[in-house]
Amino acid sequence: MKDLIEFIAKKMVEHPEDVQVRVIEGEDGQNYELQVNPEDMGRIIGKSGRTAKAIRTLVSSAAAKAKVYANLEIVE
Repeated sequence: MKDLIEFIAKKMVEHPEDVQVRVIEGEDGQNYELQVNPEDMGRIIGKSGRTAKAIRTLVSSAAAKAKVYANLEIVE
């Protein structure tokens, strides 16, 4: 799942070297924190949050296929 998030984010931003994904194990599943360069934050979030929602949908679909719970959080 971490690789999927990194792959998607690195293809979208201008500074792919600044993309970081942290995995936080929780009681109910895994939480992922995506951190990008501040200049690229708009590209990841998108207009009205549509891009962020699409990324979260992809992560949720991949997690459902693997029968785990995953949540994506975009941090500054």
